[in-house]
Formats: sequence, structure tokens, C-alpha cells
Amino acid sequence: MIISVDPAAAKPPYEQVKDQIDGLIRSGELAQGTRLPTVRQLAGDLGLAVNTVARAYKELEAERLVETRGRNGTFVLASRSRVDDEETRAAATVFARAARRANLTLAEATEILHRSW
Repeated sequence: MIISVDPAAAKPPYEQVKDQIDGLIRSGELAQGTRLPTVRQLAGDLGLAVNTVARAYKELEAERLVETRGRNGTFVLASRSRVDDEETRAAATVFARAARRANLTLAEATEILHRSW
């Protein structure tokens, strides 16, 4: 897992770490069940405070992307693509209901989606 932090970036370091791990999960580079480096190890590798990396892990955990199992470490909980699929399905359901309430045909609703793409 290769992560880097740019101290001159507008984003705070914890957010850079979080976004990069999220991206690795999304791309499939970090598969479900993969153990992440310890907070101390990653902080040392990146030259960051332990609390900075801990915050990144905590936010990833809040998004249900990773899970900390006490002394056993932090693991990738689910593939991001699966999370995205669930979010996309929920959004599609909301859109379909709104289109039906507006008495749109499937073709009309599809055209709206196509233009938004």
C-alpha cells in the first residue's frame, strides 16, 4: 500500500490519508479482509502524528469501509464497489419514484438520466 502526504496541500493530512485508502479500496487494490498497517506504523512511515492516522482510520470506519478488531488490527470491511452499488441502487429507486410521480415514461426518465450523465 503506497500512500503519500503533501504537507503543502490544501487538504489536511488525515483527509489525504483517508482519501487515498478509500481510493485503494474503490479500485480493488485493497480487497475485503486486507489488514491495514497499524496506526503507529503508518504514522511513522508518513512522518505524521499517530492521532492524524487514527482520525483517518476512524472516518473510514464511520463510512463502514474498514473495521478495527482491537489488538488484531484494522481490516478492509467491504469492497467500495459494493458500497457504491448500494448507494446507486438507493438513488435509482428515489429517482424512479419521482419520475413515476411526475408521470414520466421510462424513455423520458432515461433521457433525463442520460443528459445528467
